[in-house]
Amino acid sequence: MAAIGYARVSTTDQDLDIQLAALKAAGCNTIRSEKVSGTTTAGRSELAIILDFIGKGDSLVVTRIDRLARSIGDLQDIVRTLKAKGAILKATEQPIDTGTAAGKAFLDMLGVFAEFETNLRRERQMEGIAKAKAEGAYKGRPSMIDPAQVRALKAEGIRPAEIARRLGIGRASVYRLLEPQKTTPTSDG
Repeated sequence: MAAIGYARVSTTDQDLDIQLAALKAAGCNTIRSEKVSGTTTAGRSELAIILDFIGKGDSLVVTRIDRLARSIGDLQDIVRTLKAKGAILKATEQPIDTGTAAGKAFLDMLGVFAEFETNLRRERQMEGIAKAKAEGAYKGRPSMIDPAQVRALKAEGIRPAEIARRLGIGRASVYRLLEPQKTTPTSDG
């Protein structure tokens, strides 16, 4: 019976030290960690390793469930995987222990709130972008393509596919730049 720790932060500039210390203090001899978004379990290789090798009587230990999953669906999938293997989930900063009925109930409640928080953050971000666009402050990513260079290569008789290859851009971008500009008729009325 082993206590296996899992630590995660979303970005490379965030620090894992506090989580690692808490997991060591909780008795975890094996700790896997990664710096990757928690909005999905896809691409989280360290978590996948733990879920592959965890066994009967083992505990997956995290500091908080938001380190493990940000959606109730992913959280439930992880808990189901652990249960099928005879393992349990525990959190050091929350009263979560899926070996108990109260711990399971609390886990479900926290999972719902973690997903809610993620959705609120996404909504606020989209509202901020919409406001910035309306104020003219958000213009998106600056263009990486020089239209004059595309037109110059076309004037030399080079085909669009070759222009795209030479400039390292998509063919659709070349065609878009080479389209005749549509003008709207004006009336002097």
